[in-house]
Amino acid sequence: MQLVYDLFVVAHLLGMAALVGGWLVLLTGASSTTVMAWGARAQLVTGLVLVGLAEGVSSLDEHLNHTKIGVKLLVAIAVVALLEIGRARTKRGQDGSALIRAAGALGVVNVVIAAVWS
Repeated sequence: MQLVYDLFVVAHLLGMAALVGGWLVLLTGASSTTVMAWGARAQLVTGLVLVGLAEGVSSLDEHLNHTKIGVKLLVAIAVVALLEIGRARTKRGQDGSALIRAAGALGVVNVVIAAVWS
């Protein structure tokens, strides 16, 4: 079961890389919203799976900070929502760049929460 958990950790980190990397590319003026959207979706899904595995499999011996997880979940939902709304506006010819940039910034906030909050 440890291998499954570790594979989901890798997928979670790859999602973070796609989200934050896409946001950094976006800041240079290029368009990378598809990569960002898939990264954000991957972060949300793999994060939920990781919490479920950590809670449900006693052999993993994971101790979770539920407040931290709750905050990260709210930020992740906001990131996905902002990206989806921003991408939809862009597809309709409206300006969704502010929402997409805000989603990227919140993605970085979620990384900081993960790394700094004990």
